[in-house]
Amino acid sequence: MPNNTPKIDTGFASAVGCYILWGFLPIYWKFLDHIPALDILAHRIVWSFAFLVVLLAFTGKLAAARREAAAIFADRKKVAGVLAVNDSRILETSLGYYINPLVSVLLGIVVLKERLTVRQTVAVALAALGVLNQAVNVGGLPWVSLSLAVSFGLYGLCKKMLGIGAITGLTLETLLLTPVSLAYLAWMQNLGRGVLSPDQPVTALLLLGTGITTAIPLLLFANAANRIPLTVLGFIQYLSPTLALLVGVFIYHEPFSASHLLSFACIWAALAVFSLAPSKAPARCELTAARETAK
Repeated sequence: MPNNTPKIDTGFASAVGCYILWGFLPIYWKFLDHIPALDILAHRIVWSFAFLVVLLAFTGKLAAARREAAAIFADRKKVAGVLAVNDSRILETSLGYYINPLVSVLLGIVVLKERLTVRQTVAVALAALGVLNQAVNVGGLPWVSLSLAVSFGLYGLCKKMLGIGAITGLTLETLLLTPVSLAYLAWMQNLGRGVLSPDQPVTALLLLGTGITTAIPLLLFANAANRIPLTVLGFIQYLSPTLALLVGVFIYHEPFSASHLLSFACIWAALAVFSLAPSKAPARCELTAARETAK
C-alpha cells in the first residue's frame, strides 16, 4: 500500500506540471508567429526527437529504451497504438482545450470503466455547461475545436492503454514522424524557403528550442496518463486552457466577453466541486481492473 502513494502523487504532479507549461506556451509560439505553421510543426518533431535521444543517452537509458522499443515493435497491437497517437487566436484555440477534458472524462468512463462520484458528476455537468455556452457563442458548430479535443482525448487514452514508458513511447512517436519532417524541411530549404538561417539567429534558436518546449510537457503528460485515472487527468487539464485564456487577455489584450466570463465561472466552479470530491473516489485505474480480472 505505501508503494502506491508516491506513484499517484508523481502522476498528479506530472499532470499539473504539463498543463501549466502548455498554458504558458502560447507566449513562446508568439515569437514564432512569422513562421508558417507547417514549418514549425516539422521543426518541433525533428528537434524533439534529437532532444529525447540526447536525454536517453545522458541518463544512461538508451540501451534500455532500445530493448523496450524492440519489444514494442514485436507486438502489432502496440505498434498500431503508437501510430494512432501519433494560425488561430489564443482564445479561439483554447475552446478545443476546454472541450478536451470532457472527452477525456467520457473516454475514461466508457472505455476504461472508471467511475465518478456524485460530486464529480456535478462537476462534469458544470464544466459541460461552461463549454456549451462558449461553443454556442462561437457561432455554429466548432469543428476545429471538436476535432482537436477528440484527437487529443484519444491520444491520452492510447497512452493509458498502451502503458509504454513515457520517454520510450514519445521517442518512438517522434522517430516515426522524423523522416517525413526532415524530407519536408530539406525540400523547403532546396526551394529557398527554409526558415532555419544563420542570418536570423534568434529565430534559429527558438526553432531549436521547440524540441524542449514540445518534449518536456509531453513526457510529463505520458507519465501522468500512465499513473492516474483518465477522469482525473481530464479535469486537471482545465489548468491549460484557463492559463492560455488569461495569457490571451492580460498579455495580448484579446477581447474577453461576458460569455467568456460565464464559461470561465462554470468551469472553475466545476474544478472547485471536483477538488472537494472524496479522496478515495471509486475511479478505477487499469491496475485495479487487471487485479479484479485476475481474481
